[in-house]
Amino acid sequence: MERAVYRIIDANFNRAREALRVIEEFCRFALNSNLLTSRAKELRHRLCGIACKIDNGKLIAGRDTANDVGIGLSVAGQMQRADLGDSAKAAGKRLTEALRCLSETIAVINPSAAGEIETLRYEAYNLEKDFLIFGSTIAKYKKVKLYIVISSSLPAEVLRLTQQCIAGGADCIQLRAKSIDDDLLFNLAVEFMQACRAGGVISIINDRVDVAAAAGADGVHLGQNDLPVEQAYRLQLSPLIIGKSTHSMEQLKAACGLAGGGLTYAALGPVFATPTKPTAPPVGLGYVSDGVRLLADTGIGHVAIGGITIDNVEQVLRAGARTIAVSSIAAKAANPKEVCRQLKEKIVSVSDE
Repeated sequence: MERAVYRIIDANFNRAREALRVIEEFCRFALNSNLLTSRAKELRHRLCGIACKIDNGKLIAGRDTANDVGIGLSVAGQMQRADLGDSAKAAGKRLTEALRCLSETIAVINPSAAGEIETLRYEAYNLEKDFLIFGSTIAKYKKVKLYIVISSSLPAEVLRLTQQCIAGGADCIQLRAKSIDDDLLFNLAVEFMQACRAGGVISIINDRVDVAAAAGADGVHLGQNDLPVEQAYRLQLSPLIIGKSTHSMEQLKAACGLAGGGLTYAALGPVFATPTKPTAPPVGLGYVSDGVRLLADTGIGHVAIGGITIDNVEQVLRAGARTIAVSSIAAKAANPKEVCRQLKEKIVSVSDE
């Protein structure tokens, strides 16, 4: 029986380490997130540290791969993977299963080490949640080139602009309805979300994570004085794209610590003076360049916003931005569809150079 204990421990230490390595590589090469990669790496090293507390000689001596009756056993679809995300998802499940098996079995010979494994197991659950949600939301947001902000509380105007911007090639539309009662905002948010979904466009609600979650929108955008990202993350009912406005490198650096803690993208702006926020000082093209560079190793997306027009959008793109947001130039245009079409054409043209 003692030999069986060490065989189980050996097999599951290997299984857990291998799963963590898959997760670590996914976070490193697919998500490009230094924070999530570091969390996976730290868990793996801590697991190896616990393994050192178990008699390695007995672990190795107990290993008997040639006579393992489990070798060759399989079930239908066991190794089917649609993409790299599927591999990471399977690794997350394999990790927590292996850690549970380890904690139960190690308790027979080393209760203290079993307790440490239990701590790792709960941390693994959190890591699994964070990398899967971050992976799904960033994959959605990564496709966004043209982002439209509709600042209106008039349902007819919001829905008219939404349809025209969708027809013009918008990839993401934010509803920014500041002066409206909650019940009317919720009803408008549902109609807005449905219009976006029918058009294959991402729907974002400004400020209100409760309304975004209840209406089934794709995401929420938060300002510096809104609910903290970490709290919005806790309130989501399904994976929610979460964006945050930043106006300085200090604010952006604080946001960079939130990959895997909820943040999908950071807004960089206002790049130029804008009638939407006339009292906000412009941050300039330098902030766009510096911000994009800072975000590069986090996996967090970006959007440049504020005073951007058809005439100056190329400057913003050449400063490093790959996602552009506009508001008033579309809303106030005689033909919002045509404005969106021209902006999207320029964004794609510069991106393809």
